[in-house]
Amino acid sequence: MLVAGFPSAAFATNVYVVAPGPGEECLVVDPGMEVVPGLAELLREHRLKPVAVLLTHGHLDHTFSVVPVAGSRGIPAYIHPADRELLADPLSGMGRESAQLFGGRLQWQEPDDVALLTEGAVLELAGLKVTVDHAPGHTAGSVMFRLPGAPDAATDLADPPDRPPSQTVLSGDVLFAGSIGRTDLPGGSHEQMLASLRDKVLPLDDDVLVLPGHGGATTIGRERLVNPYLSSLVDVAAPTRGL
Repeated sequence: MLVAGFPSAAFATNVYVVAPGPGEECLVVDPGMEVVPGLAELLREHRLKPVAVLLTHGHLDHTFSVVPVAGSRGIPAYIHPADRELLADPLSGMGRESAQLFGGRLQWQEPDDVALLTEGAVLELAGLKVTVDHAPGHTAGSVMFRLPGAPDAATDLADPPDRPPSQTVLSGDVLFAGSIGRTDLPGGSHEQMLASLRDKVLPLDDDVLVLPGHGGATTIGRERLVNPYLSSLVDVAAPTRGL
């Protein structure tokens, strides 16, 4: 499996392309701000043909370029229905300070072809099987995308796993290396985030590779040990012993 990407110039949001290999169809995940030229170059480098755009959630820094990326190729954009409204009104999901960066106003257009994601669905696209895990908290419609196996090429990890990962997770803003996505923006919920971490993240095997929406890659095992949000849940969930 080929996985390649780069951070956007604005907000350093990671955009990824995922394909069975070079010269194949591919998926584009989270095309954020000012990524169109870099994405075109990445697609040319690996000779890839996008067949769909996958959105981990509806925040502007992850969806800004969805119309030029999807519309120019006539391909669908997938998003969870709880975040669908953010495609029509992206400023509604931003805090006051972030919205002021755009003067409080933004001309916006939804993609022509929007497909809705459902919990547990297995998308068969571009020769890949992608499992959708609905993990609200950062936004109501935040999801993670799970794929079996690992990228063919070495991924830049601060602490590489000892063995090839059994799965690769594109976690969006649910889970970062050492942290989690903020929950104080409109539509966010810290209680829902903790439930998502407990029910969707912690059950994953330690060797699972995590490719987050911001920052570098990590593994579930590493986060279980060093991420304070996960370690606190592990402590709470630990069975009692003795009297």
